[in-house]
Amino acid sequence: MAETQKAAPSGRHYRYYDLLMAGFVTVLLCSNLIGPGKSCAIDIGAAVIPDWTPERGLAFGSLLVFGAGNIFFPISYIFGDVLTEVYGYARARKVIWAGFSAMIFATIMSFVVIRLPLNKAESYNAIIQPAIETVFGNTWRIVVASMAAFWVGDFVNSYVLAKMKVWTGGRMLWTRTIGSTICGQGVDSMLFYPIAFYGLWETDTLIKISIFNWVFKVGVEVVFTPLTYLVVGWLKRAESEDFYDRDTNFTPFSLQD
Repeated sequence: MAETQKAAPSGRHYRYYDLLMAGFVTVLLCSNLIGPGKSCAIDIGAAVIPDWTPERGLAFGSLLVFGAGNIFFPISYIFGDVLTEVYGYARARKVIWAGFSAMIFATIMSFVVIRLPLNKAESYNAIIQPAIETVFGNTWRIVVASMAAFWVGDFVNSYVLAKMKVWTGGRMLWTRTIGSTICGQGVDSMLFYPIAFYGLWETDTLIKISIFNWVFKVGVEVVFTPLTYLVVGWLKRAESEDFYDRDTNFTPFSLQD
């Protein structure tokens, strides 16, 4: 397959690009709207210590606390890796902006729906309103943190992967999928947790949770690397595309190919 040196003509149609965009936005919205509503805690002491007790498990620091959304949010980075690897940075940039716009709309919709007056004739509304406020009524700090972390982190991820593809000549896909995720998720964690929770959590707790979630998300990328290889290889053959960003304008503030 001949590599693509420059952007394809704007009229070219890709069979699976739109589906990947839809999948990316879906994962992003679900992980940001559904995930933050639940905090999970798993004590792994019983799995690693034969004579484990709850007290001993906590003493060994084996209680893992994480937001449920962290299980699925890294999948959006896998989508970003696939899009950049196959279609190039410029087309991945469009998808990032689509996801960012969807997050803004979801935030505005949540704000409006929560504050609309209740139909007091229906007792069900009085029951469900507190649940809606709890799940979708994020503070302004969490909203700003989510927006900033996603926007910067995803662009860093796509930029690093595009540059590494040129440096490696398209070889060793795993180095750029994992390497770009380390950079992107690192920036994501460094932005989200301080913006959302600085001053509310102890500094030590803030640092530990940021590092844990960064390592966890990179771990998801590593686990899914074989699947990423299969999807990327199949897409390159199906789309007859293998884009190299040699002459790309890497500004994030553009929607041009």
